[in-house]
Amino acid sequence: MARSAPAWNAADVDGERRQLINIAYRLLGSLAEAEDAVQEAYARWYARSRSERAAVVSPGAWLTTVTGRICLDVLGSARARRERYVGAWLPEPLPDRREWADGCGTGVIDPADQITLDESVTMAFLVVLESMTPAERVAFVLHDVFRYSFPEIAGIVGRTPGACRELASSARRRVRAERAPAGAAAGQAEVVRQVKEAWEAKDITALVGLLDPGAVMTADGGGLVGTVLRPVEGGARIARYVIAIADKAPGLRLLERSVAGAPGLIAQHAGVTATVAAFDAAGGRATRIWVVRNPEKLRLWTPGEPSAGPPFTSAGP
Repeated sequence: MARSAPAWNAADVDGERRQLINIAYRLLGSLAEAEDAVQEAYARWYARSRSERAAVVSPGAWLTTVTGRICLDVLGSARARRERYVGAWLPEPLPDRREWADGCGTGVIDPADQITLDESVTMAFLVVLESMTPAERVAFVLHDVFRYSFPEIAGIVGRTPGACRELASSARRRVRAERAPAGAAAGQAEVVRQVKEAWEAKDITALVGLLDPGAVMTADGGGLVGTVLRPVEGGARIARYVIAIADKAPGLRLLERSVAGAPGLIAQHAGVTATVAAFDAAGGRATRIWVVRNPEKLRLWTPGEPSAGPPFTSAGP
């Protein structure tokens, strides 16, 4: 008897790419690494013989499992790499889809159109994910964000469904401990706008008033551009620091932009994005600022090859 044809085709398999990139980006915090992981999963799929592929009931589930395992391995090795990273490591911030497509200047929206911008890609959320163990992160992202079952996750992390449930529960507690109160960020756009205006006016008094006394600013230059290597703590210290930058970086232009789905700022010099800043706010004040300067993480923000621009963080705190 002739073998029946599989219930899928090449278009169905390729159609899984969007979901896989969304999963991998949230697991890794880097679009380049996410794309590499998904590409590797597809390479393994097409390396299988026709009969082996025909025997797979759900290619999407197979690709998700393989992508998840690849990401788990990458997360494990990333810990060692980040110990050698110069300064703080921050996730790669994503621009708004429309700006992403236009900013690349190509009219091509893949992979920009692949990523769904929601709470699970904000800098605040991704930074919390960074505090988790690789297994916790995989279990939490797949279950709480993408609604995979624990038996499905167990096949990826190599643990029992019960153990995966515990991993997700532990990760969930981390998220709850760090999450701002409901509605705290409702006025974030206004806070960001006022911070921009105070910075441009070099009004340190206004800036101090817009920053929570316990605010923390973390910067990521990757050792490729000048930036502080340790977090700057305290609203007054942050205010003095950013005002000093305004004095030392003539020609720098601040623009309000969506950063990873939330109101933020970018700094451009001669049309080149040198800095992307994400914010967290509560009570009408900025509580956290994440500043990404590593040009390797800003490729989506400027047409053509990225440039470091002027030293946005050349002053000491």
